Amino acid sequence: MKIGLDIMGGDFAPQATVLGAIAALQSLAADQKLVLIGDKDVALAILKENNCDPDNFEYVHTTEVIGMGEHPARAIVQKPDSSISVGFKLLKEGEIQAFSSAGNSGAMLVGAVLSIKTIEGVLRPAITSILPQTTGALGVLVDVGANADCKPEYFPQFGILGSLFAQHVYNIDKPRVGLINIGEEEGKGNALYQAAYPLLKANELINFVGNIEGRNACEGDADVFVCDGFTGNVILKLAESFYDIAVKRNIKDSFFDMFNYEQYGGSPILGVNAPVLVGHGISTPEAIKNMVILSKNMVESSLTEKIKLAFQ
Repeated sequence: MKIGLDIMGGDFAPQATVLGAIAALQSLAADQKLVLIGDKDVALAILKENNCDPDNFEYVHTTEVIGMGEHPARAIVQKPDSSISVGFKLLKEGEIQAFSSAGNSGAMLVGAVLSIKTIEGVLRPAITSILPQTTGALGVLVDVGANADCKPEYFPQFGILGSLFAQHVYNIDKPRVGLINIGEEEGKGNALYQAAYPLLKANELINFVGNIEGRNACEGDADVFVCDGFTGNVILKLAESFYDIAVKRNIKDSFFDMFNYEQYGGSPILGVNAPVLVGHGISTPEAIKNMVILSKNMVESSLTEKIKLAFQ
């Protein structure tokens, strides 16, 4: 297994990304190799500073970087030797089995769709994130930003993608799927959510448990929470603020600790033909390490193949 890591992506790259790669080494088996994609000379210098044997990694040298503020589609086309563009080329050609980056998230989504393509039958790929529960369990939130505008038929597919991820990567048996809504009753919500509800209810591939209000989204009433990407991204950013506030106020609480994004590493783009993960722009070495580990777990679980079977 070869896992590709964009070492140029992120606000603190390449220092944080290379240090994260070093930290991830102890979690990789002998037959699992981390491929560092980016400026090789810079990577080697950081490895030397930290007394790490450069032979622990493979390298693919690139000369361009896609900035955080660049237009995603334009940058992918105009910077073919960027670390993100080259990473997707390697993924498409089977040189690596997973690819992750804490760089431009739009470019990662565009690159995934343009290079390795969407799985046949999947209407729109979705980005997922963790929504901690007061029970100590991990909830899966889908979508958190790939699809700001949705159609009702996307929602059952989000439920399927999230359920397969929860089951095979986080070992949640028969994941319960809830629809984020403004009320528990079946008729609640705007036109989009009212139309999505019966589609979710009728889909036999998911264990649908009904609407979940925002106030109950962390109470353990479901394992997978589906919503449009606009709503999901607002929930994600609000959830991240819980941890920041707790830290600033010196609040010690195991539940709020679960909102620390570093623990989960990155957000998978589900519904494309290989494991692709997008990390937070402010990713620390700890976050990068955990993103590499999640990439490994997704490959080992054969999640992509299981999604293909579900959508046949």
